[in-house]
Amino acid sequence: MPIRQLDPAVINRIAAGEVVERPASVVKELIENALDAGATRIDVFTEGGGRRRITVTDDGCGMTRDDLALAVERHATSKLADGDLLAIRTLGFRGEALPSIGAVARLAITTRQADEPHAWSIAVEGGAKSEVKPAALAQGTRVEVRDLFHTTPARLKFLKTERTEAEAIRDVVRKLAMSRPDVAFTLAGEERAPANYPAALPGTGRLARLAAVLGPEFAANAIEVGGGREGLAIEGFAGLPTLSRANALGQYLFVNGRPVRDKLMLGAVRAAYADYLPRDRHPIVALFVAIDLREVDVNVHPAKAEVRFRDAGLVRATIVRALGEALARGAGRAATTGGAATIAALRGASGAPPRGWDWRHSPARPNLSAAAAALATQGATALDTLAPQFAEAAQAAFDVGAPSADTRPQPADVTAEALDRPLGAARAQLHETYIVAQTRDGVVIVDQHAAHERIVYERMKAQLSASGIARQTLLIPEIVELDEADVARLLARANELARYGLVIESFGPGAVAVRETPALLGQVDAQALLRDLAEHMAEWDEALPLERRLLAVAATMACHGSVRAGRRLRPEEMNALLREMEETPNAGQCNHGRPTYVELKLSDIERLFGRR
Repeated sequence: MPIRQLDPAVINRIAAGEVVERPASVVKELIENALDAGATRIDVFTEGGGRRRITVTDDGCGMTRDDLALAVERHATSKLADGDLLAIRTLGFRGEALPSIGAVARLAITTRQADEPHAWSIAVEGGAKSEVKPAALAQGTRVEVRDLFHTTPARLKFLKTERTEAEAIRDVVRKLAMSRPDVAFTLAGEERAPANYPAALPGTGRLARLAAVLGPEFAANAIEVGGGREGLAIEGFAGLPTLSRANALGQYLFVNGRPVRDKLMLGAVRAAYADYLPRDRHPIVALFVAIDLREVDVNVHPAKAEVRFRDAGLVRATIVRALGEALARGAGRAATTGGAATIAALRGASGAPPRGWDWRHSPARPNLSAAAAALATQGATALDTLAPQFAEAAQAAFDVGAPSADTRPQPADVTAEALDRPLGAARAQLHETYIVAQTRDGVVIVDQHAAHERIVYERMKAQLSASGIARQTLLIPEIVELDEADVARLLARANELARYGLVIESFGPGAVAVRETPALLGQVDAQALLRDLAEHMAEWDEALPLERRLLAVAATMACHGSVRAGRRLRPEEMNALLREMEETPNAGQCNHGRPTYVELKLSDIERLFGRR
């Protein structure tokens, strides 16, 4: 078959397939053009998920008649005057967007510069352009795209539902709105409620725009990120580890104002949160990287969603360090969503009691009248009377069912100073699992196992970095029987386990002998610990860094060496745990990313009972 030159219309459609993948691609290209034109307001309107109609209007600099006629030609652009692809200062630079859109849709452009007496318009349909004609428009540009992919019907079959395509458009607008808080954005259409992002007022900065896009929940639980070196600057906000998602769609990354989906940056974010979140949870972050134009290549893909860094190691290390410092600053915080969810649950569970209901004769109410009378008349000596009602006499001070709580003896350290501490003073232990503490302006509920797990974990890391994990030699080695595959995994990692004070050796084809355990863990169930470690190792990727594997070992050991749920604690033990939490880094969440405590403000509790 002879070789022949392709028709220009076919060439344009082939090229359009690289740039215009779906309606959201059209919106992205048109908004980027508007931003490059200096727009301060951009309005987007769509119909049918963008398939029937897309209109983007801006108040940018506009175009002259001659520029408009040239703008719909392939490889015509005003953004690459010197032809230097190594120093691209604009979002667009290829000169492919408008002709590509015109090749697969009905395109109409109306534009006007400030000093022009009137506007100009041009139409492109299936690659054929009309004459430039006078039109009416205020300063700026309006681009209207109708019947997308009408020249390539096969492409329509690959589009998703209108709702899905509309959501993809919304995501594009959200990302570009986050990158430019100084520009006002509106998005309207028949698929979803309109979105309106006003330009941020001077002084409010980027967080105001992020709050408008990601919601007040993110703003209330975000930590400011800042850092940089060697011409690289990083800023933005990172969500607390306890504010996480089941996927990575909440990670918004920008390079020189350009939204990107870069594997290097995503890996850096994952590494920074590795010590805070399990592998199946992902943080919410918005990071903005500013780097010298010649140190990054944005000319990798026609969609401009990928970049390449000249010094990838520097970028990764700087992101990890900046995020690590930010997370360390917010180490003691837990997400406010825990308290809000608790209040919401209480509101849903509360309701009016049945008609004629008397709490004094409710079968669910314990008979504490004798105990209350004893407390009222005898004061502190009533503890001996109350003691038989509890498993331990010391727990009498935590009888939360007593109606006359004011007469109960208080723990010795419940002082004004203790109430002013971040986690307050312990008041009770519920279900031998949760510690209830009182602060000056609220109540804190602590998960004792999760809290102690983080404390033990941080101690192990500190010991390892200082002098190594102290070991305790077992008088009689403990023999643990496992599957042969699990035994092989454990023995293959014996050196890594020894670094954390767990010394094992082979004891036949289906067993290992435990000779030493970490002294920090005290008495530990070696069999349960080794089974958990073997299960985790089965999921490890061989490419997983050694540091990450060691952290996983430490986290598993800390879990087995912590105060378990179901253990009754004395008042002094509970308060000691609270004080250790306040002094421990990252105490707001356990090794698995779950919150260690929930704080309820007094004002929220008062609203719950109608006091406000």
